[in-house]
Amino acid sequence: MSDDLFAPKVPEEVASRRPLADRLRPKTLSEVTGQAHLTGDDGVLRRMIDSGSLGSMIFWGPPGTGKTTVARLLSGEAGLAFEQISAIFSGVADLKKVFESARLRRMQGRQTLLFVDEIHRFNRAQQDSFLPVMEDGTVILVGATTENPSFELNAALLSRARVLTFRSHDEDSLSELLERAEQVEAKPLPLDDGARTSLIRMADGDGRAVLTLAEEIWRAARAGEVFDTVGLTEIVQRRAPVYDKAQDGHYNLISALHKSVRGSDPDAALYYLARMFDAGEDPLYLGRRLVRMAVEDIGLADPQALVVCNAAKDAYDYLGSPEGELALAQACVYLATAPKSNAVYMAFKAATRAAKENGSLLPPKHILNAPTKLMKAEGYNDGYRYDHDEPDAFSGQNYFPEKMGRQTYYDPPERGFERDIRKRLDWWSKLRKERGGS
Repeated sequence: MSDDLFAPKVPEEVASRRPLADRLRPKTLSEVTGQAHLTGDDGVLRRMIDSGSLGSMIFWGPPGTGKTTVARLLSGEAGLAFEQISAIFSGVADLKKVFESARLRRMQGRQTLLFVDEIHRFNRAQQDSFLPVMEDGTVILVGATTENPSFELNAALLSRARVLTFRSHDEDSLSELLERAEQVEAKPLPLDDGARTSLIRMADGDGRAVLTLAEEIWRAARAGEVFDTVGLTEIVQRRAPVYDKAQDGHYNLISALHKSVRGSDPDAALYYLARMFDAGEDPLYLGRRLVRMAVEDIGLADPQALVVCNAAKDAYDYLGSPEGELALAQACVYLATAPKSNAVYMAFKAATRAAKENGSLLPPKHILNAPTKLMKAEGYNDGYRYDHDEPDAFSGQNYFPEKMGRQTYYDPPERGFERDIRKRLDWWSKLRKERGGS
């Protein structure tokens, strides 16, 4: 007799009201959209299944890309028992129960695929608890994370698992999901072409989100009604961008902003600045980063860059948002269009390295003050030449410790204001040689 004989039967109309994303969940790996590099005929996972050998893996990627679904399908196609836990809701006691169940199955000749959602939420000790059961084959671990595994997972765990990257859905794969949804619902999505494109972009690469948004549109539409972009935005509240100010989204965008400024692309720089504003980044943090860019990437090629960025930071502090954001945007464009030089940045790094390598060398005695008779007797300040009294206000003396000899750290390029600095340095070098300096 079936165990389900007395279980309440779920009415068909109730089952049909399951979320669209759940109803469209792929039944096989070949139905998975947007991850062909993993699940396609030549994909990594397909090759693993065909070889008959699966190892532990970490699925890394943004939300709504199919990590959970792929793990479940993978266990089915490989003939493994499937266990799922979430690091948010599970502790050591839960892990022990799962491991014990997996051991019993293994004794019966069946291996377990253990899927751990949000695995980065486990602390170091909890992550270490997976190591013995991975090594002895009790479980094949598949962990899912939206955060960079290099930063969030233990090195020991990473050394035993292969990291597979899930990609955000592009517009084509999101369009494919919408077409599947229309087939399931047996009706077209009531959007014109422009609104359909906008809906796809609102999903921000998240397959689950695009289907949820589609459901909202179908619920809101009256018979025969078709929404344009304006109507769409009135019906659907725009999703907040995928961005965590403490994690990858933050670091990826600030890196893109910095490199766009360094690459003299004001349009790209403004785009990334706007994205960070839109995601709720602290504007004063952005102001500080712009100051950093001014001294690292523009430097003395345009000394005004630092002044402009500090003024922009102060303007934001004075005006607040949103008016003050324009000051930061102006500084961003100024930096992107300024001549670039990292000569001071590189010179300071070289000087810092030399300071660490050469120890506590005494400066040459002729540039040291001699406030006492003993110091005068030791030769302090002996032979010092006051530069303002010299021709061209330049003595050409050596100022480095004698054991080091003269060094060159700062090498300005022939760009911007540093072109004039280059001329002065070359002139002083010529005078130094003429006047016996080293």
